[in-house]
Amino acid sequence: MFNDPAITPRAELPSQGRAATRARRSGTLRGTPRSGARADVSAMGPAGGLASGHANGHAHGRAHARTASGLDARGCRMSGAGSTAALEAYEAALAAFVGWRGGVDAALDTALGEAPAFVMPHLLRAWHLVCGRDPARIARARAVFERVLPLPANEREHQHLAALGALLRDDYEGAKARLGALLEAHPRDVLALHAAHSLDYGTGDVAQLLARPARVLRHWSPALPGYAAVQAMLAFGEVEAGDPARARRLAEEVLAQDAQDPRAHHVMAHVLETAGRADDGVTWMHGRIDDHAADRQFSVHTWWHLALFHLGAGEPAEALRLYDRRVRATASAEVADLIDAASLLWRLELAGGEPGARWHALAAAWAHHAEDAFCSFSDVHAMLAFAGAGDEANAQRLLRTLRAAAGRPTRHGETTRQLGEPACRALHAFARGDAALASTLLARLPALAHRLGGSHAQRDVLYLTWLHAIERVRRPMRGTASRGAAPPGPALALAA
Repeated sequence: MFNDPAITPRAELPSQGRAATRARRSGTLRGTPRSGARADVSAMGPAGGLASGHANGHAHGRAHARTASGLDARGCRMSGAGSTAALEAYEAALAAFVGWRGGVDAALDTALGEAPAFVMPHLLRAWHLVCGRDPARIARARAVFERVLPLPANEREHQHLAALGALLRDDYEGAKARLGALLEAHPRDVLALHAAHSLDYGTGDVAQLLARPARVLRHWSPALPGYAAVQAMLAFGEVEAGDPARARRLAEEVLAQDAQDPRAHHVMAHVLETAGRADDGVTWMHGRIDDHAADRQFSVHTWWHLALFHLGAGEPAEALRLYDRRVRATASAEVADLIDAASLLWRLELAGGEPGARWHALAAAWAHHAEDAFCSFSDVHAMLAFAGAGDEANAQRLLRTLRAAAGRPTRHGETTRQLGEPACRALHAFARGDAALASTLLARLPALAHRLGGSHAQRDVLYLTWLHAIERVRRPMRGTASRGAAPPGPALALAA
């Protein structure tokens, strides 16, 4: 892969966990906002277990009563529910969405088949499409948005529409502000909370990842459907803001009620990664692997976490096996899955693994996004794939796109100027053997690098690359490969 005849052995470099800890403490590169990131959680209600739900014998009757009163299971008023069957299908779709489980679209089809003017399923479908990094999915949400606009809707539903409208205009901060106002008035609107949490994650708003769920939790109780998701969102905010111990306690409370809860599993992966406990991560996740394997919206990401633990434990061959059998088993074209794949292969190379031709297949999948000009986090991972594969044509396409985007007064233009374009140039330089340029560009990334979005664990790929670049500069190069020249043999081969 990388043009470096003198790559430093993995044992001489900090482990992934130590790199993570060092970056968080220093605030360099990853840009973690250590001051002000934690919210005041003193007013938060007691942390309890997962919502137990109603007994099956009473659920239908209660749904019928809610339909008559126009309320959902958390007491939020709705428009156009029409029938008990429609309400039950909507609640099933909502539970799947906020619980990171499959079946959202099928349940929404049922709800809207029963009640075409039922507003909340339309809104849930729109949020399901826009909560991500794929501009094609966001374009599809426009049609859903247009369909719901003429429907009779209440004040809360109009607030959802206002937030969606802002997002579709590419005003992500405006969307977050509107969702924040909605949650002030309706703190039990778990769809609004999930959407805001997703946008906070995507924009790297570490403070709000913690503050939003902390503010609303006191209005919830364990008896309310969705309570576990609120707890898990709070737990994720805690680990990102620097309190993995509290995050673990919250996640374990959820898991005590539902051992298969995907969001709580995800928090535990981050807790163990933050502590640099790769061996414990391998043990913990393998002990629950059946709980990760099916019916999950983010199963690939779960396998990605497990592969990183194997890397941290000094087992790159096992990480590569997971790449083949889990991360890229279906050759998914989902942007989130491509992000995980690119990050994993790059880290594998840094750790001494040999991905070989896998890079070329991944670069081909990313080629469709080289000119998206939409998300800097995606741009960085596209460059990982192009640089790793030695795909200079697509690397240059992406760099041209970023140069053009940097001149625009847009959300993507701003993050491109500050972070995306210099980070991509650094990765491109690193793969071509220019460690000095790579280390300089990465060192100059501002303290707001968290605004790329994603988690600490995901952004670590830049920090780890920086460490390797510095080590290359410090150690004399062996061999005769010239700077910028293609390495001998396969484009991805790491010289010993």
